[in-house]
Amino acid sequence: MHASALSPLLPPFFLLCFPQRPCVPGSRSVPGSMAVCYQYQLPVLPLDRPVPKHVLSRRGAISFSSSSSLFGCANPRLLSQTFTNSSNLWIPSSGWEERFLERRGAISYESSDQTALYIRMLGDVRVRSRAGFQPERRDSHPYIDFRLLHLPPETVELASARKIRRLLSFQRYFRSAHLFRDVSSLNSLCILDDDYSGQALCMLEKNGSWNFDIFLFDRLTNGNSLVTLAFHLFKHHGLIEHFKLDLVKLRRFLVMVQEDYHRNNPYHNAVHAADVTQAMHCYLKEAKFAESVSPWDILVGLLAAATHDMDHPGVNQPFLIKTSHHLANLYKNTSVLENHHWRSAVCILHESKLFSHFSVEESYQIERQLGSLILATDISRQNEFLSQLQTRLDMSDLYLNDACHRHFMLQIALKCADISNPCRPWELSKQWSEKVSQEFFHQGDIERKYKLDISKLCDRHTETVANIQIGFITYVVKPLFVEWSRFTNSTLSQTMLGHLSLNNASWKGLLQGQTQSGEETDSVCREQD
Repeated sequence: MHASALSPLLPPFFLLCFPQRPCVPGSRSVPGSMAVCYQYQLPVLPLDRPVPKHVLSRRGAISFSSSSSLFGCANPRLLSQTFTNSSNLWIPSSGWEERFLERRGAISYESSDQTALYIRMLGDVRVRSRAGFQPERRDSHPYIDFRLLHLPPETVELASARKIRRLLSFQRYFRSAHLFRDVSSLNSLCILDDDYSGQALCMLEKNGSWNFDIFLFDRLTNGNSLVTLAFHLFKHHGLIEHFKLDLVKLRRFLVMVQEDYHRNNPYHNAVHAADVTQAMHCYLKEAKFAESVSPWDILVGLLAAATHDMDHPGVNQPFLIKTSHHLANLYKNTSVLENHHWRSAVCILHESKLFSHFSVEESYQIERQLGSLILATDISRQNEFLSQLQTRLDMSDLYLNDACHRHFMLQIALKCADISNPCRPWELSKQWSEKVSQEFFHQGDIERKYKLDISKLCDRHTETVANIQIGFITYVVKPLFVEWSRFTNSTLSQTMLGHLSLNNASWKGLLQGQTQSGEETDSVCREQD
């Protein structure tokens, strides 16, 4: 299969609507015709002003603002009949996505009296106005804005602090980009505040420790744990020199990956991706792996770990299927999220031009193997991979000198890294357990609100964190890590099984305490009655 054949497989990507108020969230008016969209640090241009070419060519969003009669009706699609090529932005009336297949970004239309919407990763356009939902093309369930439902209430002071942090990160990014030029070797912490860089550097020196506290590291890096850790690991493994990677392109790629994780997801966010990447690094250091893996294997493994949950919407596959989400239709209800994560990663690889110096065949191979690893994280395929691993171990049929066998074990390693939270020390494991349960319960709240059947483990009224974790450890985590321990037979594998056993006992103790407390409460209520 030629690399060019991949292009039809890359899906047009989705939109996110923000209709809370009739202007772009976080924007304010300033003198003159230009305004600043603080939430995305992007220019807001009036409709009668041509869009500069440098704006069209950059990644991000373009915001058009006007109080003219153009938006006097409820249908923003009239914009497509008004703009022409002479205004530097042309949107075909037959379909908005055609103009944007060449670039990844977004456009935001704003009207003071009718509609505000933010379209990101265009391809399946949904329009939501203040008057309510408008039908979409694929006749799926009315669009639910998952991000808004995950947003915690916040004060103006908190929002302002977030804007300042985003601005500082933006400035540090450009400062580091200038520093990268003509520099063959650079500390990956150059973009950090001086107060924290020393502490973060100390943590990076212990990047192979199973007690690595990713939450602390994320705080020390000002929310840039994935970028900082991944860059450091690329340097640690010698991938930058071996593959002659451009530092600016690598930095850009990692920033784009991190930004594509939804910060408002309690669990499936960039911190989880950084945690999985660190776990993958630990597994690649195992003696059985270290003596046989090639730089190519390490490159693909770290890339897959960093991108394996990109653009996760915070809901699971059954939810997307039962709401007839366009991604479920696109991927025919099979590994829906995993396919989307893979295609998102490929798009960013293309946009960042990280491997532009690779041959066509090498680019195709890395995209194909990246997809194979990410698709293996589909939890519905757990028994399939576990059965294969057991069979190979029973028959002593694992030869890591064989590239196919190494790739299979990379798939197993990524699966282990993805669900390794219960194998961490209790202080870390408990935090992850609470976060994933919070995300489950958010989905259950959405399903309850829209009168859908509540998915298993997602009903906060019947499920508990302890109950969810006990079942997850017993039926999913332990069987896989027992086989992983058979393969590696290492100190790390025994340490993980030890933590797993202790954490399971801790959850059972908490569950027993909750049960006894509930029984005592019921007894008191009966006595009062």
